[in-house]
Amino acid sequence: MRILLVEDDSLLGDGLCAGLRQMAFQVDWVRDGIAAEHALLSEPYVAAVLDLSLPGKDGLAVLAAVRKARIGLPVLVLTARDAIGDRVRGLDAGADDYVMKPVDLQELAARLRALVRRSHGQPQERLEAQDVVLDPAARTVHKAGEAVALSVREFDLLQTLMLNAGRVLSREQLEQQIYSRGQEVESNAIEFHVHRLRRKLGQPLIQTVRGIGYVLMRVPGTP
Repeated sequence: MRILLVEDDSLLGDGLCAGLRQMAFQVDWVRDGIAAEHALLSEPYVAAVLDLSLPGKDGLAVLAAVRKARIGLPVLVLTARDAIGDRVRGLDAGADDYVMKPVDLQELAARLRALVRRSHGQPQERLEAQDVVLDPAARTVHKAGEAVALSVREFDLLQTLMLNAGRVLSREQLEQQIYSRGQEVESNAIEFHVHRLRRKLGQPLIQTVRGIGYVLMRVPGTP
């Protein structure tokens, strides 16, 4: 899952980046409000972690601009432990949740996963499609009850498709979700990962929509 981290404190930002990447998030990090607004208005993130005290443009103004543009990605606000007013203003301005500093990485990651699931209409912790079950927290996949070993990219691609079950995603959209900014992507990377997933999980699960992209088929009987 590709997220944007907005934090001007170098030490905290570096620690959050490293920790979230270890938990398999694709993280882009910006350090001021102007860069944050530009990134959020132009890049397809699944969530953002936003500090409110930023140079250039404060976090509340960034959040207001994002919501005015009708961008509905989940935004998790970072606040100081005693800044109750900031938390209230952030939630009223359109934030979806908050985490207090000092940040517990496990809690931050869990809240991000929950926000992303809910934003895609997936209230359950585990994602299911046909006989495939994906656990985002444990980073495990089972097919018909049997564990399936996936690479990091294969897991991220499958998770993106499952979150968007029934929706056709282009190769570019998939690349944007499983690679962070600046990472080199081979021209046939998505095709290769889809081929590997089909071999491991079965051909019918992921369908090719010619000239457009790929779609993960919904569980039979679901809307």
